[in-house]
Amino acid sequence: MAKESIKARDRKKIACVAKYAVKRAALKEAGDLIGIDKLPRNSSPVRLHNRCQLTGRPRGYMRKFGINRVTFREMAGKGLIPGVTKASW
Repeated sequence: MAKESIKARDRKKIACVAKYAVKRAALKEAGDLIGIDKLPRNSSPVRLHNRCQLTGRPRGYMRKFGINRVTFREMAGKGLIPGVTKASW
């Protein structure tokens, strides 16, 4: 599990990106690079990192489910993810 401070920092970045998305798009459309430079660094969507919604783990993220591979395996084994079954042949 990730530290709460890191998860909180990530949530703060997501909020900042959402707050400045319209303004950033307008500046980009106008070609105003100096205006984009004056926006906060964390308002850039490039600075976001995919994290597991349950544990906050940054690696092994499965975009389709929004969780990491370890959590996915545990939940799939318990039958908590609809439509996912363990392979057997």
